[in-house]
Amino acid sequence: MANTFSQMYIQIVFAVKGRQSLIQSSWEEHLYRVITGVIQQKGQKLIVINGVADHIHILIGMKPSCCLSDLVREVKKASNDLINQERYTHQPFAWQEGFGCFSYHQSMLHTVIRYIERQKEHHQQSTFQTEYTTLLNRFDIPFEDKYLFDWID
Repeated sequence: MANTFSQMYIQIVFAVKGRQSLIQSSWEEHLYRVITGVIQQKGQKLIVINGVADHIHILIGMKPSCCLSDLVREVKKASNDLINQERYTHQPFAWQEGFGCFSYHQSMLHTVIRYIERQKEHHQQSTFQTEYTTLLNRFDIPFEDKYLFDWID
């Protein structure tokens, strides 16, 4: 798009279906490489990706031509396919429906990058549910608890 100038930074957060702790450190780097590839193929800039066994955080520089829902759908599909084809889990793998997205000013990038890089340390003291509801509240995003997480019975 000629004469289009933008600077958009988006943090994307999504969880394993049922909030199961299925992502293993032995293959998470391969998972992150596949996700990085999808993001780059779609013309977006991956800044940082990290997570823990039950969810991941992705920070991207997003172009205005990108449809974020389509991008996340493609990331989830490719990563689902990888995990299931490689049989990284003993059961079928799926991501939870939906995702969170949070926009940041360039002046906040260093803080957000460090936060994402330190996910494993952060989650030694805080649950994903607490982290996610804190983000939603901090960004004044209304939600109802009963629709926030799907849990395996």
